[in-house]
Amino acid sequence: MSYIGTPPSNAFTSLLKQDFSTSATTGYTLDHAVNNANDIALFINFVRQEPTAGYAASGTSLVLTSATASSDDMYCVYLGQALQTVNPANASVGSTQLSPTAITGQTALTSVASDDTVLISDTSASGALKKMTRANFVSGIGGTNTPAFEARLASNQVISNNTFTKALIATEIYDSDGKFASNRFTPTVVGKYFVYGSAKLQTTVSEFQLGVVAIYKNGSIYLERELDFRNNPGHLGNVDVFATIDMDADDYVELYIKIYKTGGTDIQANYSNKGTTFGAYKIIT
Repeated sequence: MSYIGTPPSNAFTSLLKQDFSTSATTGYTLDHAVNNANDIALFINFVRQEPTAGYAASGTSLVLTSATASSDDMYCVYLGQALQTVNPANASVGSTQLSPTAITGQTALTSVASDDTVLISDTSASGALKKMTRANFVSGIGGTNTPAFEARLASNQVISNNTFTKALIATEIYDSDGKFASNRFTPTVVGKYFVYGSAKLQTTVSEFQLGVVAIYKNGSIYLERELDFRNNPGHLGNVDVFATIDMDADDYVELYIKIYKTGGTDIQANYSNKGTTFGAYKIIT
């Protein structure tokens, strides 16, 4: 059979019923508002009453023509109120049909297990609803801060006077992707990197004046920092340098050290207790 408009749903329909606790009165309250007496079928002692003649109804007010007794049995059937056992049509339920308590009324979790499931809208599938575990959900957020490495001197290194000397960083502390080799970090992954270096300089030479540490990018100075040792009685200190650097796939960085002295013996970069280190990691975007 053809229909004009929305086809009727295949469902069982039951009319709503209300039972009353009777007493010696003519006034009762309906559970559901109605327009007039014709919207309900009223039964007293299993006998249907005539609308308007036996009772009047408006809103939730029901007024009988004659008072009932406490022993009477009275109920009504709402002729305009139907309860259908039918599922909504596909994609017909929106946010206006959902109560906020559908979420706010649920038990709150204080922690989330890796196999707990969340519901998401998949834009690659026209917004279809799909489930995802916490483990998979978290893995898709933010990316990682690798490639990353940190390394240190394997032994003390003599630093040339008034000339930048490449730090012979030979002992790896960690190297996430094997991108550090021959004193050079070449991440091969495009991104912004936090690059840092520190040189521990120590000597008994009173002529020691200045220590300088520099980050080199592709063979040229990117950033340098210095420390004045002239007023340092122990002639001991760490010179630190750090920078955020944009790196292309073929860019590389190295650590260089320079000292200034007016005489005396050699000055060394110290390796003990990770005294002279070099490191970098990718900044998560």
